[in-house]
Amino acid sequence: MAADAYFDALTLLARRELSEAQIRQRLARRGHPPAAIDTAVERLKAEGAIDDVRVAGAIARTQTHVRGRGKLRVVRQIEATGIASSIAKRVVDEVFQDVDSDALLAAALEKRLRGRATIDEHDARRLYRYLTAQGFDSDRVLAALRRRKASRPVG
Repeated sequence: MAADAYFDALTLLARRELSEAQIRQRLARRGHPPAAIDTAVERLKAEGAIDDVRVAGAIARTQTHVRGRGKLRVVRQIEATGIASSIAKRVVDEVFQDVDSDALLAAALEKRLRGRATIDEHDARRLYRYLTAQGFDSDRVLAALRRRKASRPVG
């Protein structure tokens, strides 16, 4: 039975990186007994096939560089895979050392505005909700929106 769980886990990992919690959950759904799951997971961890730090790093890089998400959202995404909060925060801090958070926020704002030059109060509230939901710090979002409203053309 443990061998079956091990091979099922390898099949899952061949498709994409998964956290230990995700592997455990998927093997349980496939009907493997807890003892077989534990044995398979321990073997995979010993072989380096399961590594929550590596998975957290992959998620953090994708969410930051491809999706343009802020730090808080990236941490939540990693934690949602069952990875410990301490690992998630450490990995996200490492990834964000190489990222200009203000430029990331500005890019998300520009993408959302689609080239519009001005925003009104209603737009600002909507953009604030959107950007904070994307994981950007509320103080930085407010500052960016104030700068945007202050720089609008007169006339």
